[in-house]
Amino acid sequence: MNIQAPQSRLGKANRLSVIDCDVHPRVKSVEVLKPYMSQRWWDYFMTYGARKRHGFVKGHPYPKSQPADGQRRDAWPPEGGQPGTSLPFMREQLLDAYGIDYGILNPLSPSGQGDQNPEFSAAVASANNMWQLAEWVDKEPRLKASIIVPYENPEAAVAEIRKHSGDKRFAHVLLMSRTAEALGRKRYWPIYEAAVEAGLPIGIHVFGFSGYASTNTGSCSYYIEEMTEHETSCSALVTSMVMEGLFERFPTLKVVLIESGFAWLPALGWRLDRNWARMRDEVPHVKRPPSEYIRANIWATTQPMEEPENPEHLRDIINWIGWDKLMFASDYAHWDFDDPFNAIPASFGDERRLKILSGNARALYGLP
Repeated sequence: MNIQAPQSRLGKANRLSVIDCDVHPRVKSVEVLKPYMSQRWWDYFMTYGARKRHGFVKGHPYPKSQPADGQRRDAWPPEGGQPGTSLPFMREQLLDAYGIDYGILNPLSPSGQGDQNPEFSAAVASANNMWQLAEWVDKEPRLKASIIVPYENPEAAVAEIRKHSGDKRFAHVLLMSRTAEALGRKRYWPIYEAAVEAGLPIGIHVFGFSGYASTNTGSCSYYIEEMTEHETSCSALVTSMVMEGLFERFPTLKVVLIESGFAWLPALGWRLDRNWARMRDEVPHVKRPPSEYIRANIWATTQPMEEPENPEHLRDIINWIGWDKLMFASDYAHWDFDDPFNAIPASFGDERRLKILSGNARALYGLP
């Protein structure tokens, strides 16, 4: 496919720098992970396969009108394979077309995360990390990998973080939003401690297999419900982190919410502050109003970005969160991809747009 570079319409002098915080690479087949797995776990994979914590999961949650787990219809590589499997085509369609300075890889499946067998989960996660380096990052310096960790196996997760600590090819430690327990619980604290020691943010992408229904009252009937529910799952995990005292224990911990929206953060902060003011004796370890932790320790990505009828309301929301806490994400190559040249309103002005498109990510991830 011949892709016309969007940047050619603007000219280099008018193009703002772009860092994409959510790019989804995909394995061409599970066989590409074989070189990075022991024979024991490869044989297990081939014989028994992955066993998700949702025992009745079948297929995928994306609309069936969007093939291959909700991919863009124009993202199929000309050499074959599914969207997200071809580095040359990703270069052409995303990195070169938009002049992306850096793209952060967030592999979703098969990642091993949330598998019922904790040792198998660790093996697949580790294989994904090596695959990212060998097949993507080492071949394209504009890409940065995520350290995928088996978060339900904190000991193995810590070992994986420490194995890659200091490797500048990794941008953050990747978790999913739906976990077996609320993410502020102390069982997960060793993961956060290791991330802080390594100087790495924690990236939390929506989805995951907790073993429970995705809502508080059962499973969704429709995809639109599940997609909207990402907000509530992330609201719950942020609340857990604040109320368990996570940010008091690790004040320099940085958490990035990926693909969960962000307009809900002010309302959550207001509600938590009101309840904390009345019942703070229950949580004496929470020393400050909850909204202060949210503003200090939480970052969010733009895709999907809420669009109020009144554009001024979006400004008000970002004013509360902080213009330095929002980072651009395209969600390439999924069907709801956001074009970096159109996603951030021009009415924000070039200074604020540049912060969102690249400046905030550059500062958070320490990118040159």
